[in-house]
Amino acid sequence: MSLFHEVRGQGPALVLLHGWAMHSGIFAPLVDRLASDFTVHLLDLPGHGRSAGAGLPLTLENAAAQASAMVPERALWLGWSLGGLVALQAAATRRAQVRGLVMLAASPRFVRGDDWPQGMQASVFRDFAQALGNDYPGTLDRFLMLEAQGSDRVREELRLLRAEVFAHGEPAADVLCDGLGLLENSDLRGALPTLAMPSLWLAGHRDRLVSPDAMQAAAAMAPGASFHCVQSGGHAPFLTHADEVAGAVFGFASTCPP
Repeated sequence: MSLFHEVRGQGPALVLLHGWAMHSGIFAPLVDRLASDFTVHLLDLPGHGRSAGAGLPLTLENAAAQASAMVPERALWLGWSLGGLVALQAAATRRAQVRGLVMLAASPRFVRGDDWPQGMQASVFRDFAQALGNDYPGTLDRFLMLEAQGSDRVREELRLLRAEVFAHGEPAADVLCDGLGLLENSDLRGALPTLAMPSLWLAGHRDRLVSPDAMQAAAAMAPGASFHCVQSGGHAPFLTHADEVAGAVFGFASTCPP
């Protein structure tokens, strides 16, 4: 079995990887703006969306390997939130596959540490994992509200997130727990100085889940990195500020070697 894979548009290859509990359909506003200039490869991560029945484990290495096997070499990779960890894993371990990396509201380490004060408390992800068993829909909705908080269009962003989360069925609780474990425990900062391709770190200034300070600090660790902040954006700026996000992607793509 393999991941769900949909191809849209024409032009250079661009891979889009979604965040926790979501699926690739969440990128619709961005795809509408990018598909005229890119061949957009939309994948659902293991256990999510239309990949739920594939029986594939949700680990960074497995997700990166599965995605890499399905998309062209020398593609641009864009990962949002949890998808950013997968994209960064692919960039670090499969350099021939990735000609440019876009980290969209994503960090190499999501949790706080003595040497990483920009992260969140680890207990946030642990508490969500524990709550899933007691109140699955309520816990998911609280996470969506956390994602939408801060955006200058919080109601619109939350409405769009809620509309998509169950569009292709309910993700299994054990898969969601695995994903929260990845957000809590992954630390890919060590890969940043060795990245062989340019990267764009695209943050939402009002993001309550991934601090733009963390993304700027990560960009400073990677050669050939640039940083862009959507000043009115939250954790999902591509939903409410799609023109600005697409413009940043277009500008970045023009600087990447073929």
